[in-house]
Amino acid sequence: MTTKTPSRVSARLRLVALAVLPVLALTVACGGGDGVRAEGADAIATAPGTTAPAKAPSTPDGPSAKPAGKSAFYDAQLAYVRCMRVKGGYEDYPDPKLSGHLDWGKVEEIASKPGQMEAAKGGKNGVCVPELRTVMDAEPQRDQQKSYESMLAHAKCMRDNGVSRFTNPTMSGGNAQPGGEPSPASPVIDQKSPTYKQAREACRTKLLDGLDGMQ
Repeated sequence: MTTKTPSRVSARLRLVALAVLPVLALTVACGGGDGVRAEGADAIATAPGTTAPAKAPSTPDGPSAKPAGKSAFYDAQLAYVRCMRVKGGYEDYPDPKLSGHLDWGKVEEIASKPGQMEAAKGGKNGVCVPELRTVMDAEPQRDQQKSYESMLAHAKCMRDNGVSRFTNPTMSGGNAQPGGEPSPASPVIDQKSPTYKQAREACRTKLLDGLDGMQ
């Protein structure tokens, strides 16, 4: 029988967020912030039937719609993204997907720029940590067996595409644990290399939605 447990934000970048949350929560609240608000900075996809907090971005298919049955998670993610844009200092922070999950590929692009690692841990000075906590608490349960199988296929694809030291995920206590870097304390995989970037692009569809930043 497949075990289902509440999933948590445990991506490569999300691990950073988890590490700083206990410290930041003692000193930071999202009610204050010194980010400069620019026109359009808090524009965000608006769910049908709800009050629009800001202008929704225009797309060829119209603004994003709230997915049925996941409103709490989706709404929490909207609030977090809005905070990251207005108070966290990241005007280009991406809209959540229709599933409610962030597009971690785009978040990684922002966080990889010099001086912008805070994009992965609640904004500058941790100003959006409360919203990040709410997102983590609202994240839906995930089928851990399917998560494991998805990450296993991704790991194999990464190795087949030249990242030979990319490790397989594991199962621990019924929970899928990401693979990837074999030595997190002393990384041996060059994530900035052309080979790694090409492999990530080739293998990105192997990961289920919400797992795209986990390994």
